[in-house]
Amino acid sequence: MSITPEGVEQWQPPTESLGRVPLVTRGTSCGKSVQGDFPLDQVVIDKLPLGTQVHSCNRHGASKWTVTAKIETTRADAPPKSYFLKCADGDQGKAMLKGEYNSMCALYKAAPTFVPEPLAYGQLNVSTPDSYFFLCAFLDMDTTQPPNPEQLCKKLTTLHLSSAPPTGQFGFHINTCQGNLPQQTAWQDTWKDFFIQLLAGAMNLNHSINWPWKDLQECTDRLITHVVPALLNPLTDNGRTIKPSLIHGDLWDGNIGTDTTTGEIYAFDACAYYAHHEMEIAIWRGDPSKILGRQEYTDAYVKIMGKSEPVEGFEDRGKLYCAYMNLHASACHGGDRFREK
Repeated sequence: MSITPEGVEQWQPPTESLGRVPLVTRGTSCGKSVQGDFPLDQVVIDKLPLGTQVHSCNRHGASKWTVTAKIETTRADAPPKSYFLKCADGDQGKAMLKGEYNSMCALYKAAPTFVPEPLAYGQLNVSTPDSYFFLCAFLDMDTTQPPNPEQLCKKLTTLHLSSAPPTGQFGFHINTCQGNLPQQTAWQDTWKDFFIQLLAGAMNLNHSINWPWKDLQECTDRLITHVVPALLNPLTDNGRTIKPSLIHGDLWDGNIGTDTTTGEIYAFDACAYYAHHEMEIAIWRGDPSKILGRQEYTDAYVKIMGKSEPVEGFEDRGKLYCAYMNLHASACHGGDRFREK
């Protein structure tokens, strides 16, 4: 891995959502039309808890490939409650939001204090183009301040230690999307085979989206045939085993925040799968992780979780795992700076 060359534009999060607000017939709640600048489909209203009165739905937050909104509600028997809505179009939007919903459901089941509660995923009442939604609890989060390293890593290690796949394998029951593109997360018996599947999938995306690049293809092929076995086979040598742990899958600075009311750290925008737990923190080595890339976060994680044996391979494994993250991101972002890594 090399430092980003001077003059290469650094990644910046979007300042507004770039998706299209779905063209739906505005729904009603308790006989009243829902106010706001984001037309709320009746399909979404019907997914809210029984007795909920929806007062407004307005655009909220920023996202590169989706459009997002905040829904304000009340119930007679509970305090006012807000919900977060994300919408996207077409087959790509369907894959993204279906993957996110399934990821957040798995994470919430394993670690309910680490992600907002997911409520629903589905198709909106539009026909051209097809539009889809993901609905979850809304949390007022500060994403500008560094999260507490000890609290974050305690939550992460609890997730990694307590979770277990239903099949006993590495992978996930559907392909989840990191960014706007699917990861190849079909179940595999070994971590090495699963990681090769991930890597090959990311290279295929690069080939189809960014066009062939002989040097990159040759480098990836050598990673698969030489580097991956050299670094990952020792994890299971001499009777060692790797436990498949549920990971968030895209835990960089932009996908984590601190609840302004409770001070609790939460993560969102997950693309989960069961992996070697060190895969979770590999993205902290990459360009987007300016905050989580600080050594104090890795140190806090390792202090609780330790390093897998052989410990002398920890740094090289992290670089290898981060190489996958960069390769996939280069497909999502049209090559740009990620191909300079």
